[in-house]
Amino acid sequence: MCAHVLVAEDDAMQAELIRRSLLAEGHTATVVHDGSAALDAVRRDRPDLVVLDLMLPVIDGFGVCRVLRRDDDIPVLMLTARAAEDDVLLGLELGADDYMTKPYSPRELMARIRTVLRRSGSAAGRREDPVLRAAGIAVDPARHEVRCEGEPVDCTPAEFQILLALVGEPERVFSRRQLLQYTRGYDRASTERAVDVHIMNLRRKIEADPRRPARLLTVFGVGYKLSGTRP
Repeated sequence: MCAHVLVAEDDAMQAELIRRSLLAEGHTATVVHDGSAALDAVRRDRPDLVVLDLMLPVIDGFGVCRVLRRDDDIPVLMLTARAAEDDVLLGLELGADDYMTKPYSPRELMARIRTVLRRSGSAAGRREDPVLRAAGIAVDPARHEVRCEGEPVDCTPAEFQILLALVGEPERVFSRRQLLQYTRGYDRASTERAVDVHIMNLRRKIEADPRRPARLLTVFGVGYKLSGTRP
């Protein structure tokens, strides 16, 4: 069961815990920290499920849920420290599929996520279309194919694995060491420096101007990320 989950949580540590739990379950995840970014990510990535904290800045979780239910039918699991009965009822009346209060067990959260996905049928749909999409790039792990703005892109096995990781989690910053792990088994002689070469080659293939990349961005002193927006 593989799904793409949007985690909208303003607490960075909580968000990272949820993200890691989702990855351990075989899902992919995008993390945002305010309500406006959550709505942008929904429109951009079409996730299978939104894990939505109520106490978000810019637009709170109630506001996000109102917009989602007006415009879409993506399942929503609300996650919050607010346990008052009125808050729970309002969240459910706005169309939340489930509601958890903090503190929570990561195991229980994953069980609730599995239940919501199963009930909605989203995960089943994901299995039929395993293609990961972000920033105009589509990566199909089953067919080992990459397309950029609809045009096929030829990648080496190591490049494909790096791009698969980046597209699977747009906006996440990966260190060179982390990206190097994705090439193991394909390029055993790789070093962290070799990751820079793979990124340079990928930029030649998917960037309009490789010298001024708009998709594969360098985060100086850390590593690389895929910008989740189209250039």
